[in-house]
Amino acid sequence: MGVHYKTKEEIELIRHSSLLVGKTLAEVAKLIKPGVSSLELDKVAEEFIRDNGGVPTFLGYNGFPGSLCISINECVVHGIPTAKPLENGDIISVDCGVYKNGFNGDSAYTFKVGEVDRETQQLLRVTQECLDKAIDACKVGNRIGDIGHACQKHAESYGYGVVRELVGHGLGKDLHESPEVPNYGKPGRGLKLREGLVLAIEPMINMGTKEIDQLNDGWSIVTQDRKPSAHFEHDVAIIDGKPEVLSTFEYIEEALKIK
Repeated sequence: MGVHYKTKEEIELIRHSSLLVGKTLAEVAKLIKPGVSSLELDKVAEEFIRDNGGVPTFLGYNGFPGSLCISINECVVHGIPTAKPLENGDIISVDCGVYKNGFNGDSAYTFKVGEVDRETQQLLRVTQECLDKAIDACKVGNRIGDIGHACQKHAESYGYGVVRELVGHGLGKDLHESPEVPNYGKPGRGLKLREGLVLAIEPMINMGTKEIDQLNDGWSIVTQDRKPSAHFEHDVAIIDGKPEVLSTFEYIEEALKIK
């Protein structure tokens, strides 16, 4: 499948979908606390997306049963929402996709539930820094390998594992478009970045080993050593040679009162 470069008009439509994802994640953020189930969060997200003229992209995608992927603690990604209550000290990655006006938005944020230990807080901070460094590498003239390298170098400087089997991706009319965007790589390798490229960049960083397992539910991916994993994702367009982030964490930070 070839790479679809987007016009400025198409990028604006992707931005609208991506901003609705950010607002949905903020609605979810307001409810995250010990005792709440991920199924409750999923229901709120689906209603909010539909009330705002969107469709939850993940619901029914290859048979996925939820509107959100909610991945708790050692679950890296693709966790299925359940009725099990969240516990103090958990971390949960909430990944959300929205389809609106013919285009997709896709973003993820890892939340703290109550009081989280210092070691895990560092994992969250570093994973978000990995995302920022990967985005900075999205410049015309760079290559896909430069994006992955920026992420990998930062994560591994803390001794963390960078998942190999799961990657970021192009984004547009389809949720997953070419090219694949690994969170590891060699500088100067891979597809050359060009104007109009839209990527969903999503570091998945494990506190311990980079190795993963798939659970029997056919979806949930967990760390092999069962240590926590963090996941943050933004949609990024290359406009005027530079990265422009189309999604946002601002609504989430407002909801969580993060300065």
